Amino acid sequence: MATPDKLYDEAIALQQAGKMNEAVTHLESLVQAHPEHALTHAALSAFYSKQERHGEAVAHAKQVCELDPDDPFSYMALSLVCQRAGMIQEAEQATADAMNRQWAANKAKA
Repeated sequence: MATPDKLYDEAIALQQAGKMNEAVTHLESLVQAHPEHALTHAALSAFYSKQERHGEAVAHAKQVCELDPDDPFSYMALSLVCQRAGMIQEAEQATADAMNRQWAANKAKA
């Protein structure tokens, strides 16, 4: 059986080949089978955002943050998706969360 990373790579290859709808379908199946796979949620968020499916994009971006709560990049991605959805307050909060996590990571390194 293929691993979640292998299935994710297949979906990205479909997207890169210009087959966005097929890629999304592939990722939707993958996230059903492996809801803990953060990369799948991240890709679905980005692809849904490109398709202007903003509610779904935000939901998956939030899921990435839940799965990897210490990753500043996940919160910046959430901020961008919220901006595209017109959710400015949520976008600003996600940016603040990203900055707080980055500062915490930098402090831990010091």
